[in-house]
Amino acid sequence: MKTEAVEFLSGGDTVRGDLYLPEGSGPFPTIVMAGGWCYVKELRQPDYAKEFVANGFAALIFDYRRLGASEGEPRQHLDPWDQIEDYKNAISFLETLPVVDADRIGAWGISYSGGHVLILGATDPRVKCVVSNVPVVDGWETMWRAQGSVKFRELRNTILEDRRNRFVKGEYGYLAMSAETYEVLSTWPFEEVTTGFEELKRTQAPAHEHHSTIASTELLMDYTVFPYVKRLVDTPTLMVVAEEDDITMWDLELQAFNDITTPTKRRVVLPKTTHMTLYSDVSALEVAAKVAARWFDEHLKQPLTFERLLEG
Repeated sequence: MKTEAVEFLSGGDTVRGDLYLPEGSGPFPTIVMAGGWCYVKELRQPDYAKEFVANGFAALIFDYRRLGASEGEPRQHLDPWDQIEDYKNAISFLETLPVVDADRIGAWGISYSGGHVLILGATDPRVKCVVSNVPVVDGWETMWRAQGSVKFRELRNTILEDRRNRFVKGEYGYLAMSAETYEVLSTWPFEEVTTGFEELKRTQAPAHEHHSTIASTELLMDYTVFPYVKRLVDTPTLMVVAEEDDITMWDLELQAFNDITTPTKRRVVLPKTTHMTLYSDVSALEVAAKVAARWFDEHLKQPLTFERLLEG
Protein backbone atom coordinates (compact mmCIF):
# COMPACT_ATOMS: atom_id res chain seq x y z
CA MET A 1 0.00 0.00 0.00
CA LYS A 2 1.33 3.40 -1.01
CA THR A 3 0.52 6.63 0.83
CA GLU A 4 0.85 10.15 -0.53
CA ALA A 5 0.45 13.40 1.40
CA VAL A 6 -1.92 15.71 -0.48
CA GLU A 7 -3.53 19.10 -0.01
CA PHE A 8 -6.31 21.16 -1.60
CA LEU A 9 -8.22 24.35 -0.91
CA SER A 10 -11.59 24.48 0.78
CA GLY A 11 -13.22 27.75 1.78
CA GLY A 12 -9.91 29.50 1.16
CA ASP A 13 -8.02 27.29 3.64
CA THR A 14 -5.54 24.53 2.88
CA VAL A 15 -6.92 21.11 3.73
CA ARG A 16 -4.40 18.30 4.11
CA GLY A 17 -4.89 14.59 3.81
CA ASP A 18 -3.39 11.21 3.00
CA LEU A 19 -4.15 9.35 -0.22
CA TYR A 20 -3.87 5.57 0.10
CA LEU A 21 -3.29 3.68 -3.13
CA PRO A 22 -3.40 -0.03 -4.00
CA GLU A 23 -0.88 -1.70 -6.26
CA GLY A 24 -1.18 -0.85 -9.94
CA SER A 25 -1.54 2.27 -12.03
CA GLY A 26 -5.28 2.91 -11.81
CA PRO A 27 -7.52 4.67 -12.34
CA PHE A 28 -9.01 3.28 -9.14
CA PRO A 29 -12.47 3.51 -7.62
CA THR A 30 -11.92 5.78 -4.64
CA ILE A 31 -13.39 6.29 -1.17
CA VAL A 32 -13.39 9.78 0.39
CA MET A 33 -13.20 9.64 4.19
CA ALA A 34 -13.26 12.02 7.15
CA GLY A 35 -13.90 11.67 10.85
CA GLY A 36 -16.33 12.65 13.56
CA TRP A 37 -16.24 15.10 16.47
CA CYS A 38 -12.68 16.47 16.93
CA TYR A 39 -11.19 13.64 14.84
CA VAL A 40 -7.91 13.92 13.03
CA LYS A 41 -7.09 11.76 10.03
CA GLU A 42 -4.85 9.38 11.98
CA LEU A 43 -7.64 8.42 14.38
CA ARG A 44 -8.86 4.91 13.46
CA GLN A 45 -9.64 5.86 9.87
CA PRO A 46 -6.45 4.30 8.43
CA ASP A 47 -7.65 0.94 9.80
CA TYR A 48 -10.68 1.19 7.52
CA ALA A 49 -8.66 2.58 4.61
CA LYS A 50 -6.29 -0.40 4.72
CA GLU A 51 -9.24 -2.76 4.29
CA PHE A 52 -10.52 -0.75 1.32
CA VAL A 53 -7.08 -0.62 -0.31
CA ALA A 54 -6.71 -4.38 0.16
CA ASN A 55 -9.89 -4.70 -1.92
CA GLY A 56 -8.54 -2.56 -4.77
CA PHE A 57 -9.84 0.88 -3.80
CA ALA A 58 -7.94 4.11 -3.32
CA ALA A 59 -8.88 6.06 -0.19
CA LEU A 60 -8.47 9.72 0.72
CA ILE A 61 -8.56 10.64 4.42
CA PHE A 62 -8.41 14.35 5.22
CA ASP A 63 -8.51 16.70 8.18
CA TYR A 64 -11.34 19.21 8.09
CA ARG A 65 -10.56 22.89 8.07
CA ARG A 66 -9.46 24.15 11.52
CA LEU A 67 -8.44 20.66 12.70
CA GLY A 68 -5.25 18.63 12.73
CA ALA A 69 -2.86 19.26 9.84
CA SER A 70 -5.29 21.51 7.98
CA GLU A 71 -5.33 25.29 8.19
CA GLY A 72 -8.14 27.58 9.27
CA GLU A 73 -9.30 29.64 12.25
CA PRO A 74 -10.65 29.48 14.85
CA ARG A 75 -8.98 26.19 15.72
CA GLN A 76 -11.23 23.34 16.81
CA HIS A 77 -14.33 25.01 15.37
CA LEU A 78 -16.62 22.31 13.96
CA ASP A 79 -19.13 23.63 11.45
CA PRO A 80 -20.93 20.61 9.96
CA TRP A 81 -21.84 22.44 6.77
CA ASP A 82 -18.23 23.53 6.27
CA GLN A 83 -17.21 19.93 6.86
CA ILE A 84 -19.65 18.68 4.24
CA GLU A 85 -18.26 21.36 1.91
CA ASP A 86 -14.77 19.99 2.66
CA TYR A 87 -15.99 16.56 1.53
CA LYS A 88 -17.27 18.09 -1.70
CA ASN A 89 -14.00 19.91 -2.33
CA ALA A 90 -12.12 16.68 -1.60
CA ILE A 91 -14.15 15.05 -4.37
CA SER A 92 -13.36 17.95 -6.72
CA PHE A 93 -9.69 17.42 -5.90
CA LEU A 94 -9.95 13.68 -6.56
CA GLU A 95 -11.50 14.38 -9.96
CA THR A 96 -8.24 16.08 -11.00
CA LEU A 97 -6.08 13.01 -10.29
CA PRO A 98 -5.36 10.58 -13.15
CA VAL A 99 -5.06 7.77 -10.60
CA VAL A 100 -8.74 8.22 -9.59
CA ASP A 101 -11.75 7.00 -11.55
CA ALA A 102 -13.99 10.05 -11.16
CA ASP A 103 -17.08 8.03 -12.10
CA ARG A 104 -16.55 5.68 -9.16
CA ILE A 105 -16.26 7.76 -6.00
CA GLY A 106 -17.83 6.59 -2.75
CA ALA A 107 -18.18 8.31 0.63
CA TRP A 108 -17.48 6.84 4.08
CA GLY A 109 -18.14 8.45 7.45
CA ILE A 110 -18.36 7.61 11.14
CA SER A 111 -20.24 9.27 14.01
CA TYR A 112 -20.62 12.98 13.08
CA SER A 113 -19.32 12.29 9.57
CA GLY A 114 -21.63 9.28 9.40
CA GLY A 115 -24.38 11.88 9.21
CA HIS A 116 -22.34 14.07 6.86
CA VAL A 117 -22.05 11.36 4.21
CA LEU A 118 -25.82 10.84 4.20
CA ILE A 119 -26.26 14.54 3.42
CA LEU A 120 -23.34 14.42 0.99
CA GLY A 121 -24.83 11.49 -0.91
CA ALA A 122 -28.16 13.31 -1.08
CA THR A 123 -26.70 16.57 -2.38
CA ASP A 124 -23.69 15.63 -4.54
CA PRO A 125 -24.42 13.39 -7.57
CA ARG A 126 -20.74 12.54 -7.87
CA VAL A 127 -21.11 10.26 -4.84
CA LYS A 128 -22.02 6.86 -6.23
CA CYS A 129 -22.14 4.88 -2.97
CA VAL A 130 -22.40 5.70 0.76
CA VAL A 131 -21.31 3.93 3.96
CA SER A 132 -22.50 5.55 7.20
CA ASN A 133 -21.25 4.18 10.53
CA VAL A 134 -23.04 4.95 13.85
CA PRO A 135 -24.11 8.37 12.52
CA VAL A 136 -25.27 11.47 14.34
CA VAL A 137 -28.66 12.05 12.70
CA ASP A 138 -30.33 14.71 14.88
CA GLY A 139 -28.19 16.92 17.07
CA TRP A 140 -30.94 18.42 19.24
CA GLU A 141 -32.53 15.10 20.15
CA THR A 142 -29.13 13.47 20.65
CA MET A 143 -27.87 16.22 22.95
CA TRP A 144 -31.07 16.27 25.01
CA ARG A 145 -30.91 12.52 25.57
CA ALA A 146 -27.16 12.41 26.15
CA GLN A 147 -27.14 15.32 28.60
CA GLY A 148 -30.39 14.68 30.45
CA SER A 149 -32.79 17.53 31.15
CA VAL A 150 -30.80 19.26 33.93
CA LYS A 151 -27.49 19.22 32.06
CA PHE A 152 -29.26 20.14 28.84
CA ARG A 153 -30.49 23.33 30.51
CA GLU A 154 -26.93 24.12 31.57
CA LEU A 155 -25.65 23.43 28.06
CA ARG A 156 -28.22 25.71 26.47
CA ASN A 157 -27.42 28.50 28.95
CA THR A 158 -23.70 28.08 28.24
CA ILE A 159 -24.32 28.32 24.50
CA LEU A 160 -26.41 31.46 24.93
CA GLU A 161 -23.79 33.09 27.17
CA ASP A 162 -21.10 32.24 24.62
CA ARG A 163 -23.12 33.75 21.78
CA ARG A 164 -23.49 37.01 23.70
CA ASN A 165 -19.77 37.04 24.51
CA ARG A 166 -18.84 36.48 20.86
CA PHE A 167 -20.99 39.44 19.88
CA VAL A 168 -19.36 41.75 22.43
CA LYS A 169 -15.74 40.53 22.38
CA GLY A 170 -15.48 38.60 19.13
CA GLU A 171 -13.95 35.66 21.01
CA TYR A 172 -14.90 32.00 20.83
CA GLY A 173 -15.34 30.06 24.04
CA TYR A 174 -14.34 26.41 24.32
CA LEU A 175 -15.95 23.26 25.71
CA ALA A 176 -14.49 19.84 26.44
CA MET A 177 -15.43 17.06 24.03
CA SER A 178 -15.96 14.85 27.09
CA ALA A 179 -14.83 14.75 30.70
CA GLU A 180 -13.94 12.20 33.35
CA THR A 181 -17.00 13.11 35.38
CA TYR A 182 -20.56 13.91 34.41
CA GLU A 183 -20.47 16.93 36.73
CA VAL A 184 -18.15 18.74 34.29
CA LEU A 185 -20.09 20.13 31.34
CA SER A 186 -18.97 18.70 28.00
CA THR A 187 -20.47 18.03 24.59
CA TRP A 188 -20.42 14.22 24.90
CA PRO A 189 -20.76 13.51 28.65
CA PHE A 190 -19.55 9.92 28.68
CA GLU A 191 -16.54 8.67 30.66
CA GLU A 192 -15.80 5.99 28.05
CA VAL A 193 -15.40 8.71 25.41
CA THR A 194 -12.71 10.35 27.57
CA THR A 195 -10.79 7.15 28.25
CA GLY A 196 -11.17 5.93 24.67
CA PHE A 197 -9.90 9.11 23.06
CA GLU A 198 -7.09 9.50 25.58
CA GLU A 199 -5.84 6.08 24.50
CA LEU A 200 -6.23 6.89 20.81
CA LYS A 201 -4.32 10.15 21.27
CA ARG A 202 -1.53 8.28 23.07
CA THR A 203 -1.25 5.44 20.58
CA GLN A 204 -2.11 6.74 17.12
CA ALA A 205 -3.47 10.29 16.93
CA PRO A 206 -1.26 12.71 18.90
CA ALA A 207 -2.72 15.67 16.98
CA HIS A 208 -6.18 15.07 18.48
CA GLU A 209 -7.39 17.92 20.70
CA HIS A 210 -10.18 16.99 23.10
CA HIS A 211 -12.19 20.21 22.93
CA SER A 212 -14.07 22.39 20.48
CA THR A 213 -15.64 25.81 20.35
CA ILE A 214 -18.91 26.16 22.21
CA ALA A 215 -20.33 27.42 18.93
CA SER A 216 -19.60 23.95 17.49
CA THR A 217 -22.09 22.45 19.92
CA GLU A 218 -24.63 25.14 19.04
CA LEU A 219 -24.25 24.16 15.38
CA LEU A 220 -24.60 20.48 16.33
CA MET A 221 -27.95 21.23 17.94
CA ASP A 222 -29.20 22.70 14.65
CA TYR A 223 -27.98 19.65 12.70
CA THR A 224 -30.25 16.97 11.28
CA VAL A 225 -30.08 14.56 8.35
CA PHE A 226 -33.82 13.93 8.14
CA PRO A 227 -34.68 16.49 5.42
CA TYR A 228 -31.94 14.99 3.25
CA VAL A 229 -32.14 11.20 3.55
CA LYS A 230 -35.34 11.09 1.49
CA ARG A 231 -33.25 12.48 -1.36
CA LEU A 232 -31.09 9.34 -1.37
CA VAL A 233 -33.28 8.05 -4.15
CA ASP A 234 -30.85 5.95 -6.18
CA THR A 235 -27.58 5.98 -4.22
CA PRO A 236 -26.65 2.61 -2.67
CA THR A 237 -26.45 3.28 1.07
CA LEU A 238 -25.16 1.09 3.89
CA MET A 239 -25.72 2.06 7.53
CA VAL A 240 -23.81 0.28 10.29
CA VAL A 241 -25.27 0.75 13.77
CA ALA A 242 -24.29 -0.57 17.20
CA GLU A 243 -26.96 -2.42 19.13
CA GLU A 244 -26.14 -0.71 22.43
CA ASP A 245 -25.29 2.75 21.08
CA ASP A 246 -26.68 5.32 23.50
CA ILE A 247 -24.24 8.05 22.40
CA THR A 248 -25.50 8.72 18.88
CA MET A 249 -28.73 6.81 19.63
CA TRP A 250 -29.21 3.76 17.45
CA ASP A 251 -33.02 4.03 17.40
CA LEU A 252 -32.71 7.49 15.83
CA GLU A 253 -30.24 6.07 13.33
CA LEU A 254 -32.71 3.39 12.31
CA GLN A 255 -35.43 6.02 11.89
CA ALA A 256 -33.15 7.83 9.47
CA PHE A 257 -32.35 4.56 7.69
CA ASN A 258 -36.06 3.88 7.23
CA ASP A 259 -36.48 7.30 5.60
CA ILE A 260 -33.82 6.60 2.96
CA THR A 261 -35.70 6.25 -0.31
CA THR A 262 -33.48 4.00 -2.37
CA PRO A 263 -34.32 0.30 -2.31
CA THR A 264 -30.58 -0.36 -2.66
CA LYS A 265 -29.88 0.05 1.03
CA ARG A 266 -28.81 -2.16 3.87
CA ARG A 267 -28.59 -1.83 7.61
CA VAL A 268 -26.14 -3.86 9.66
CA VAL A 269 -26.68 -3.99 13.43
CA LEU A 270 -23.55 -5.01 15.31
CA PRO A 271 -24.70 -7.14 18.28
CA LYS A 272 -23.57 -6.42 21.84
CA THR A 273 -21.66 -3.38 20.59
CA THR A 274 -21.56 0.21 21.81
CA HIS A 275 -20.55 3.37 19.99
CA MET A 276 -17.08 3.34 21.52
CA THR A 277 -16.59 -0.38 20.84
CA LEU A 278 -15.85 0.56 17.23
CA TYR A 279 -12.83 2.50 18.53
CA SER A 280 -11.60 0.24 21.32
CA ASP A 281 -12.37 -3.28 20.04
CA VAL A 282 -10.37 -4.08 16.92
CA SER A 283 -12.49 -7.14 16.14
CA ALA A 284 -15.66 -5.01 15.95
CA LEU A 285 -13.84 -2.47 13.80
CA GLU A 286 -12.68 -5.23 11.47
CA VAL A 287 -16.24 -6.43 11.02
CA ALA A 288 -17.45 -2.91 10.20
CA ALA A 289 -14.55 -2.41 7.78
CA LYS A 290 -15.13 -5.71 5.97
CA VAL A 291 -18.88 -5.06 5.69
CA ALA A 292 -18.15 -1.62 4.22
CA ALA A 293 -15.55 -3.00 1.81
CA ARG A 294 -18.02 -5.62 0.62
CA TRP A 295 -20.66 -2.93 0.02
CA PHE A 296 -18.25 -0.77 -1.95
CA ASP A 297 -17.11 -3.84 -3.87
CA GLU A 298 -20.69 -4.65 -4.84
CA HIS A 299 -21.83 -1.14 -5.75
CA LEU A 300 -18.72 0.84 -6.72
CA LYS A 301 -16.30 -1.54 -8.41
CA GLN A 302 -18.21 -1.35 -11.68
CA PRO A 303 -20.10 1.75 -12.80
CA LEU A 304 -23.78 1.25 -13.59
CA THR A 305 -24.27 0.96 -17.37
CA PHE A 306 -27.07 -0.12 -19.70
CA GLU A 307 -25.13 -3.33 -20.26
CA ARG A 308 -25.08 -4.11 -16.53
CA LEU A 309 -28.80 -3.39 -16.31
CA LEU A 310 -29.44 -5.82 -19.16
CA GLU A 311 -27.35 -8.41 -17.34
CA GLY A 312 -29.70 -8.09 -14.38
